[in-house]
Amino acid sequence: MPKIDLEKETIERLDNLRIDDETYDEIINELINIYEAEELTLSFAGDRLE
Repeated sequence: MPKIDLEKETIERLDNLRIDDETYDEIINELINIYEAEELTLSFAGDRLE
C-alpha cells in the first residue's frame, strides 16, 4: 500500500470524523465510498428521459 503524508490540519479533520476506535484506513475508505456513491448519483441525475 502506498504511503502518503498528511498535513496536520488534515489529520485533525480526520480525527473529528472518526467514531470510537475507527482507524484512518476505515474512515478514508468510508469517505471514498461516500464520494463514489455521490458521483454515481450525480452522473445519472439528468440522464433519464420519460
